[in-house]
Amino acid sequence: MSLHPRHVRTKLGELDCHVVDALPEGAKPELVVVLSHGYGASGTDLMGLAPELWAAAPRLAEGVRFVFTQAPLTLAHLGMPQAHAWFLLPDSVLAGEQRDWDQFARDVPPGMPAARRALMSTVAALQHPYGRIVLGGFSQGAMLSTDVALRLEEAPAGLCLLSGTLIAVEEWKTKARARSSLPVFMGHGRDDTMLPFHGAERLRDVLTGAGLPVELLPFDGGHAIVTEEIERMAAFLEKRLDER
Repeated sequence: MSLHPRHVRTKLGELDCHVVDALPEGAKPELVVVLSHGYGASGTDLMGLAPELWAAAPRLAEGVRFVFTQAPLTLAHLGMPQAHAWFLLPDSVLAGEQRDWDQFARDVPPGMPAARRALMSTVAALQHPYGRIVLGGFSQGAMLSTDVALRLEEAPAGLCLLSGTLIAVEEWKTKARARSSLPVFMGHGRDDTMLPFHGAERLRDVLTGAGLPVELLPFDGGHAIVTEEIERMAAFLEKRLDER
């Protein structure tokens, strides 16, 4: 199949976004996949996933539009003018101190409510049925996507969490009970030193405990996205296409 990808940079709701698809001219997407980058990256960081997902599952090119969001906070004050964040990290973490992961799982990060509102505004601006939108992202973007997926008025079509982790555990436990039909794909490196693997296991357990169907792919590696993860994510998205 000959692909003719299009890339448009635009503002959707409060966020700058990169919109990528290979749909036939004038065709509407069957599924919109909204992916949010991690701390210190930018809106283009995950764009390379689109062609890799098309290659893994060619049907995605015929029915999926990707929206790559850019976080609103700049890290210019840290000497990284091109870097962005959904919420800022504590000075202790920036200094390399080890987190208290139990406390981290309980806390709602300062800045999360504003980030949540921004991503929700982008989802609303798509003017697409919630049941035909998949949310997801990497690291901090995965945390935000989980939070939003559990709070939308209706459940999205799916949730793809690449190197995410558990936060806001009491809020998420409560809200997940109303999302028991929401399918979730998770991928996480066993050797991740940024967000340790046990955080992904705890998140899976919270979601499955609320009745959500969760597929967790552990892989040998760190805080990264690997080929097997992309292939499994492509299969997950193809299933969402079939659920019309």
